[in-house]
Amino acid sequence: MARTMGLAPGLLTQVRNRVRTLQRALYVKAKTEPDFRFYSLRDKVYRIDVLVIAYQRCRANRGSHGVDGQRFADIENAGVMEWLAQLREELKSDGYRPQPLRRVWIPKRNGKLRPLGIPCIRDRVVQMAVNLLLQPVFEADMQPSQYGFRPRRDAKAAVRQVHYYTAKIGLRDVVDTDLRDYFNTIPHGPLMKCLARRISDGRVLQLIKQWLEVAVIEIVDGKPRRANEARRTHRGSAQGSVVSPLLANLYFRRFILAWERFGHAKRLHAHIVNYADDMVICCRPGSGEQAMAHMQALMGRLGLSVNEEKTALVKLPQQSFDFLGYSLGTQYNRHGKPYIGTKPAKRAMKAIIGKIHDETAISMTWDSAENRIAELNSIIRGWAGYFDQGPVLKSYQILQTYTERRIRRWLVNKHKQRGRSGYRLYPDAFLYGKLGLSTADANGRCVEREDLSILDESRMR
Repeated sequence: MARTMGLAPGLLTQVRNRVRTLQRALYVKAKTEPDFRFYSLRDKVYRIDVLVIAYQRCRANRGSHGVDGQRFADIENAGVMEWLAQLREELKSDGYRPQPLRRVWIPKRNGKLRPLGIPCIRDRVVQMAVNLLLQPVFEADMQPSQYGFRPRRDAKAAVRQVHYYTAKIGLRDVVDTDLRDYFNTIPHGPLMKCLARRISDGRVLQLIKQWLEVAVIEIVDGKPRRANEARRTHRGSAQGSVVSPLLANLYFRRFILAWERFGHAKRLHAHIVNYADDMVICCRPGSGEQAMAHMQALMGRLGLSVNEEKTALVKLPQQSFDFLGYSLGTQYNRHGKPYIGTKPAKRAMKAIIGKIHDETAISMTWDSAENRIAELNSIIRGWAGYFDQGPVLKSYQILQTYTERRIRRWLVNKHKQRGRSGYRLYPDAFLYGKLGLSTADANGRCVEREDLSILDESRMR
């Protein structure tokens, strides 16, 4: 990355350390003075070290081009530092204006489509620069029950917390909440008040407001169509925007504070676990109905809508529910004794099997076996690295068996050996020994096929 940006590796390290020092100072100030408002941030947005790190992070995230068609390769061919210097001058002289978002539609798990707004790279870099400054400020205010898009917190920690509440504390009434289009319904006015509670720099607030109200352009029937629902409705923070995760967390914090302030947590012994727009409320048995009613009322007051079709009260251990890819409910140990535990959800299994199917489709026989195996290994490692909690051995074995069958079929199709036994032509020794197909243990590490049988599931609970 240092070579790409035209910087010596040592200099890039110094730049990174300077930005970390700045972030640490902002966090300490915000943490030690809860009522302090930051009035001078704009000059730090266009600091060259902040812009360098912002570009580096955007580059690492990859992503597609915006409406201007500019790609990272174009910037690097022309010179990254020169491009950043020009962007810095735009910010410093108040000449910067965001460009419209490029809208694309991506499939959801239920088969429907979700809009994704892709900013231009220049807008992504400026948003990342602002995010580098605001993240430590608002991190000091985030609630312990919030796990999404925060440093040193992740989805697996949220799953573990739900497991702790349900299995260890006995909060067996669970309100599995689904918000209707959360990111696109966040009201701008209350959100800006959340920001202004800590940020008094008007020019930084104006930047964020411009990003919230920016137009979107999508191609319809081969022609660009411009729309601006956000400015018309005064709602929404585009998914795909760099600052959207922070803004979503910031607004969701209002619900959590209200939940505590009205005494629902203490009275109902009802504890929230939130990750982005996913939330469950773990309650004392018998209090789930009240918790659901209070939750719906509070969400309405915040201008948010609960999807009543997908929101449900789950009573453990008779029922189970899915949360962040895991299924939580009754499991059985090797002796047949029931317990509340987690395992990969059916939907997660279906998704990974679908990926493996696509990577070994007959349309991919043009590729080399080595490339296909490398792609499969990467997919399996990533999946196993996330799904390493609870009794996972059975899921791993299902995944392994399916992968072996698919890669054998792919090899038979590639070499036009139809009608012949894939297993006899390509035995395990060939797949794992020569091609290097790997499976993974519960820590996401590569292991030999025969070693999978010795995994001790008891240590994964």
